This record gives sequence, structure tokens and C-alpha cells, in this order.
Amino acid sequence: MTRLLDRVALPQLVETHDPSLVKAAYSAVNSFVSLAVMALVAHLSGLPFLFPSLGPTAFLLFYTPLTAPASPRNTVLGHLVGCVSGYVALAATGLLDAPPDLTDITWARLAASAIALGLTCGLMPLLGVAHPPAAATTLIVALGLLRTPGQLAVMMLAVALLAAQGLLVNRLAGLPYPWWRAPRTPAVSGPAAG
Repeated sequence: MTRLLDRVALPQLVETHDPSLVKAAYSAVNSFVSLAVMALVAHLSGLPFLFPSLGPTAFLLFYTPLTAPASPRNTVLGHLVGCVSGYVALAATGLLDAPPDLTDITWARLAASAIALGLTCGLMPLLGVAHPPAAATTLIVALGLLRTPGQLAVMMLAVALLAAQGLLVNRLAGLPYPWWRAPRTPAVSGPAAG
């Protein structure tokens, strides 16, 4: 079994086949399987284990698995920042109990969305947990699509399950995928550098 896994490991496939095709197939197959699992869990439980920001998370986990935003730490904590920021924005604008309405965006909903996105996009870099799909998670919450503490707990459980799938699949594929945090890289000049 070990010999078979060594021969079909992603690094070996990239060396012997078109790297673009291998990476595309790897990303497509594993994203499909991972979200199919999430959809099955959602169907069987009747809980929101499947929501839009899991799609780009799966893409990061399987297309760019060795980048910091795809690490389990950034995935889980980035989405947590998004959930909490969205909830805080709902509370600040008095929309905790308001049902979603995407056809008539009120000033309060606009404010909640802007606050949530601003908090998420500011806190993720500040905390060192950048994960771009979490910006979609915060809007899901701020728009009221999933907003109760129970729904947010399920969202985080879904994120943790997807991160665990990414860890398992990437490790089985022979990638040096981090157990929690991506290795630190030298600091890169930011947009203000000149």
C-alpha cells in the first residue's frame, strides 16, 4: 500500500505529468469530494453544514495547499473571525432577530455588512490568520442568512471538518501540508512600501 501511495503522490505526479493538469485535477476532484461530504452531512443532519464560503476554502486547500491562507490555522481562525465579526455587526445594528432580505437592503443591513467586512478584513491580518473566504463568511452572517449562535456553531464545525479533510487528503497525497500553521516566511513589503 505504501508503494502505491508513493507512486501516486502529488509531487511525483507533477514531475511526470503536466503540472497544470495535475493541479487542476487534484483541486477539482478533492473539492468535489469534500463538498459532497459536507452536503451529505447537511442533508442527513438538516443543519447548515454547506454554505457558499466553503467553496473558495476548498479551492485554497487543494489548489494552493502550501500557502499560509490554506493552513488549518488560518482556515479555522479566519472563518471564526468572520463569524464573530458578522455577529458583532448584527448586534451593533440591531439586526440579530431580523430575517434576511436580499431584495431590499436597508441602511441597517448595509451598515452591518460594511462593519462586518471591515472588522474581518482588519482583524485577520492583525491576528495573522488571513483566509480570504472568511470575508464571504462574514457577509453570510451580516446579511442574516445564518445568524443564530447555533447556526454559527454549525458553520464553525463545518469549517473544522473541511480543514480536517484538507489535512488528511493533502498529507495522503504526499504534500508537506502543515498540521496547524504554515511555516513562517520572510516578511513581504506591504502596499504602503515604496
